[in-house]
Amino acid sequence: MRWALVKVCLAVTVMVVVAFAVPLGMVVQEMASDRAISNAERQAATMGPTLSITTDPVQLRKAVESTQMGASGRMAVHVPAIGAAAPVDIGDGWAGAAVVAEVRGLGRATTAHVTGGDYAVLQPTALGSGDIAVIEILVPENEVSNGVTTAWLVLAGVGLALIVGSVAVADRLGARLVRPAERLADAAHQLGEGRLGARVPEDGPKELRSAAVAFNSMADQVVELLANERELAADLSHRLRTPLTVLRLNAASLGDGPAAEHTRAAVEQLEREVDTIIRTAREQRPASQGLAGAAAGAGAGCDASEVIRDRMGFWSALAEDEGREVRLAGVDRVVRVPVARPELAAALDAMLGNVFRHTPEATPFAVDVHDAGDAVIVLVSDAGPGIADPDAALRRGNDGGRDGSTGLGLDIVRRVAESTGGDVRLGRSVLGGTEVRVWIALDDRARGGDRGASGRRGRRKRRGN
Repeated sequence: MRWALVKVCLAVTVMVVVAFAVPLGMVVQEMASDRAISNAERQAATMGPTLSITTDPVQLRKAVESTQMGASGRMAVHVPAIGAAAPVDIGDGWAGAAVVAEVRGLGRATTAHVTGGDYAVLQPTALGSGDIAVIEILVPENEVSNGVTTAWLVLAGVGLALIVGSVAVADRLGARLVRPAERLADAAHQLGEGRLGARVPEDGPKELRSAAVAFNSMADQVVELLANERELAADLSHRLRTPLTVLRLNAASLGDGPAAEHTRAAVEQLEREVDTIIRTAREQRPASQGLAGAAAGAGAGCDASEVIRDRMGFWSALAEDEGREVRLAGVDRVVRVPVARPELAAALDAMLGNVFRHTPEATPFAVDVHDAGDAVIVLVSDAGPGIADPDAALRRGNDGGRDGSTGLGLDIVRRVAESTGGDVRLGRSVLGGTEVRVWIALDDRARGGDRGASGRRGRRKRRGN
């Protein structure tokens, strides 16, 4: 569309330039010719008074030589025979005797072409005897076309400037029309590739603005639908796994016997079925839903301390049943984070559920909250055996080779952190077991792509230092 508009504008401008410049150049050429002819006629008229007084060859020659044209050899005077006197010709003639005789017979000025492209202006003048003398002036070709070349060059330059200007204006206008369409197409490709944060600026012509508004509305609805699906999957994980953990712990306290074994087997079967459902839901969810959560949760937030106190109210009862010592720190003040409450609760349940599932009973654990200014750090530590390969456990969907794990727990935690521009790290805790460090950024929300990755690497380097 852009180049088509440029071509149309170029064609129209060229036609306009040709339509006006060519006639104007021809007018300039005609004016230069008329100017040279008129000047020659004026020079010829200067000999009229002399011819009306005398036809003496000597006097006529002196009069001719005293003029500008005569001095340059460009004037000739042709006097016919008067009575018994012979004809008088002063100077060289260029048009020929036949043309001179024709002018004398017609009695009006005539311009004739001569050899080499020059012109000869023949002006008849009446003598005192009633006869007609002819004054001939040579007009060189360069005088006839004087200034014409310059005028054509000026017209060509103006025409070229108009063409270049019109092409530039058409290109800018075309870019203004095409750029919104290109942005719309690019955003559609990004959305198709799973980058759900793609939006289109609502500018440009009215029709493209309407298309941009419709596209953004559609993208928002897609993000909302995927966010709802993600929320349901996360809700399934912490709503089902948490009661299952309680059932498994209660079944373990039933002792021996057929009923107890059947109960424990049923609980394990139920856990496997729930794991299968969660794993299937996760495989069907595109990997870009972390961006969907970030987009849907932009501007949402909660008090991390309040959420942690609430969830610890539930897990503390289980910890007391298993004889686990619990330490809670940093939750006595308000700590706002840019994460929706259900998201943070699901991430916290995933981390605490891992502690209860993968550490022996009576293993102590701790939850700490630190406000680092530009981020909030949530630490979940335990005194268990730890994780042999933290990097492998952090890989998306990796279960670490542990039975009863879907790999979704740390993935939920990771997505919550990365939706704010933060990250998750596993390490050795001060209690001797595993430490899950969740970095929730406060100033780099909704950041994605390489920029977010580089920011996370930078924070890791600072923490390492």
